[in-house]
Amino acid sequence: MRTKRVAVTSPQTRLAHSRRRARTRSPVAKLEAADAGRAVRIYRAQRRMAVTALVLLFTFLLGLPLLLSLLPALGEVRVFTIPVSWLAVAVLPYPVLVVLARWQLRRAEHAEDRE
Repeated sequence: MRTKRVAVTSPQTRLAHSRRRARTRSPVAKLEAADAGRAVRIYRAQRRMAVTALVLLFTFLLGLPLLLSLLPALGEVRVFTIPVSWLAVAVLPYPVLVVLARWQLRRAEHAEDRE
């Protein structure tokens, strides 16, 4: 004789499920033909700019270790007892990311303003 299966759940789970809000999708705005064309042009321009920024980012991130391997003398130079090569790999990418992000944002906003 088989016994009936029972799902065992935590009281916390039941409480979480009871508090869950209904998830509704927000309506998609309908654009007129002129606005839709403008939106597509802006999207394409910003996508091209983003690809350029990503290529620069990957070039930097992949080129930095390559450059450091070609210049092993940088491993001997120390700043505050830390090799410059380590500082270049551990610290240098972050300011570069910030500069690249700000550059990309300005270009994207400029593309919107131009249209």
